[in-house]
Amino acid sequence: STLPVKDTIDKLEKTVIEKGFKVFARIDHAAGAKSVNQELRPTKLLIFGNPAGGTPLIQANQAMGLTLPLKVLAWQDESGKVWIGYDSMADLLAIRGLPRDHPAAAKTDGALDAMITAASQ
Repeated sequence: STLPVKDTIDKLEKTVIEKGFKVFARIDHAAGAKSVNQELRPTKLLIFGNPAGGTPLIQANQAMGLTLPLKVLAWQDESGKVWIGYDSMADLLAIRGLPRDHPAAAKTDGALDAMITAASQ
């Protein structure tokens, strides 16, 4: 990302909401580290999803409830560069024994890529 971690996650959250997703939580890992007198570079997690899209996957395999909702992490590396990452839906489906080529995989990964691109500039 060309933006700081906080700004990246703020922009991603705004984009996610505009696209009709529901934000379930934001986790500030650096704040958690600070609360136990430890240090961590800026690291924030956004948890969000679309129950209309996620529910059929959980119906197909209820263990998908461990995997969903979606999670995107923004973090600052040791050189100060900000990164955004997520696990691909194809990988997540495979972990739960669902086919990697499930229609949700390409659709979800495409949506995530577009939202992350928008949030990182």
